[in-house]
Amino acid sequence: MEKSNDVKYDDAQQAEILEDQEFEGIDEEEIVSLEGLVEELQSSNRKLLDENNKLENELSAMKERIVRITAEYDNFRKRTAKEKEGIYTDACEDVLKNMFPVLDNLERASNVNGSIEDIKKGIDMTIRQFNDSLSKLQVEEIPTDQGFDPNMHNAVMHIEDENFGEKAVVEVFQKGYKRGEKVLRYSMVKVAN
Repeated sequence: MEKSNDVKYDDAQQAEILEDQEFEGIDEEEIVSLEGLVEELQSSNRKLLDENNKLENELSAMKERIVRITAEYDNFRKRTAKEKEGIYTDACEDVLKNMFPVLDNLERASNVNGSIEDIKKGIDMTIRQFNDSLSKLQVEEIPTDQGFDPNMHNAVMHIEDENFGEKAVVEVFQKGYKRGEKVLRYSMVKVAN
């Protein structure tokens, strides 16, 4: 009986032998080509890392800018609300300063002991003073003598009467007032035809 020179290898050893044979089968050109490919991939990787760092810096700068803009807007909103409240307070103050003298005279009139004529005269003077205060505030009465205007008047009654013209204001129940073109209170009127 002859002895066999064949050596038996296990699977792991067999795989290593095949890998070595494969590697030995690679020629020098392929190795140079693979080294070039590795260098190219490393260069591309460095460029991508640089670009990634640049984009992260830009993102960080944008986030910081958004935080700053948000804070500025919040401050602007708070400042605007405070200014708006101040303007309203100043406007009320101007109006009330003109109305206090009228109130003073009405209080004096209620404490007067006198004739009906004297009280009526005092009330007329107070009404004149009140109208002067409205004039200083550039508030004027809405006229009704030019006929009914739906932009200025509120018709609460309507009558048919041949003695009056088309859309004539027959009676004013409550005077209306405006400041410039802004209607503060519509005139409440009765309209004919």
